[in-house]
Amino acid sequence: MLRDPTHWDEVVTKLGFEHLRRHDLRHTGLTGMADAGVPVHVLRKIAGHGSFSTTQRYLHPDARSIADTGEALTAHLSARRSHEWSPAASGVATHDSRPT
Repeated sequence: MLRDPTHWDEVVTKLGFEHLRRHDLRHTGLTGMADAGVPVHVLRKIAGHGSFSTTQRYLHPDARSIADTGEALTAHLSARRSHEWSPAASGVATHDSRPT
């Protein structure tokens, strides 16, 4: 068992994290990798999980990550909408594109 050779209990107590378990670090590590863009199929292999559903239970996005995703989606949809409906994209002649 790694608990004794690593002095886990002493270290976390000294740092003020008495309730921290090594297993909690797996959640933090996998969440950090997911936030960095590591695909879930790679995370599954890193964690040694047999199924994606197990890996997904380890991922805990924070409020900022969720908000960033919403903002990215809004920007993407806005860009598509403005491109699809722009006069140039729709073939409508504008003042600048009419022959003089």
